[in-house]
Amino acid sequence: MAGRALQALPRLRALNRLQVILQHLKMSKQTDSTTEVLLEKKGGAGIITLNRPKALNALNLSMIQQIYPQIKMWEQDPETFLIIIKGTGGKAFCAGGDIRAITEAGKVGDKLSQDFFRGEYRLNNAIGTCKKPYVALIDGITMGGGVGVSVHGHFRVATEKTVFAMPETAIGLFPDVGGGYFLPRLSGKIGYYLALTGCRLKGRDVLKVGIATHFVESEKLPALEKDLIALKSPSKEKIADLLNSYHMKCTIDQEKKFALDEHMEKINSLFSANSMEEIVKKLKQDGSPFAMKQLETINKMSPTSLKLTLRQLREGASMSLQEVLQMEYRLSQACMKGHDFYEGVRAVLIDKDQSPKWKPAALEEVSDEFVDNCFKPLGNDDLKL
Repeated sequence: MAGRALQALPRLRALNRLQVILQHLKMSKQTDSTTEVLLEKKGGAGIITLNRPKALNALNLSMIQQIYPQIKMWEQDPETFLIIIKGTGGKAFCAGGDIRAITEAGKVGDKLSQDFFRGEYRLNNAIGTCKKPYVALIDGITMGGGVGVSVHGHFRVATEKTVFAMPETAIGLFPDVGGGYFLPRLSGKIGYYLALTGCRLKGRDVLKVGIATHFVESEKLPALEKDLIALKSPSKEKIADLLNSYHMKCTIDQEKKFALDEHMEKINSLFSANSMEEIVKKLKQDGSPFAMKQLETINKMSPTSLKLTLRQLREGASMSLQEVLQMEYRLSQACMKGHDFYEGVRAVLIDKDQSPKWKPAALEEVSDEFVDNCFKPLGNDDLKL
């Protein structure tokens, strides 16, 4: 009997070991998802660090679900005076939303394709209405969802490494995360141009166009963050003063002209048309190398996305951020039910053949009736903010 009990011991130990390993794996899995975003309090500052460097800090639902309640808590906390958001890895602040996961979910009708957009837009709104000063250090790639967690805040600090774009029309989507709010409010028609062509802006140009509020050398950001944390019960003015002092000292690319300077007149006239067909007609009539290049770009985009985007911006120009996000949620769900989003993601992100087969394939085939339907209220399923 004792012999049998002794024999069972190694087995028991092995079982215990296995349980310990399983427990450890379970824990490390939990820490994996919690370390995708770091939420810390330093001094009077709440600090959000997007921590998926291999994925260029792309936002997934679990990150959104951690950041949103934390912002709400810090907003209520009398000991928190400002909120700072940044990314790790040196390449990107945040390259967008986790598009692949949404694609997989949308294909099989999984709830994630609703939950993700709902959660993301609620987070955009929380940032846009946050009572505490919100400072986004947009160092590196800042696109799509990354713009959504920065542009609606009080302060956006760009660096020489910043690359901004809203490239959604290339994947059968539209410039969401409040794009319908901030893009038409940029000077002239530049927001329409950025939205329809997905044009990238770099470094100081991100400041010149009004996406960033300050420009600081990338290597000075740790010092700036330290100084922000060290501020004693800072007001918005004190924070602005500190950011201004860093901004004034930065001489990188100071003499550089705005990349779109010479084209602004053309952008303002060509992109002021009321319909996509009219914009295309104007570009053809203009015939300049700049206009031809834009035409070539627009011809590669999803015709459905182009029509949705133009209307989204035209309507968003006179809406509140909340109304825009509600409108964009309706559009997101229309895209999830359509063809072009899945085809765009396949062509650009999965197979990478860069030759999507859009349906419909021409602007003329996207009817006004179809576009109207995409903007229709969803009743009980509408986004509630």
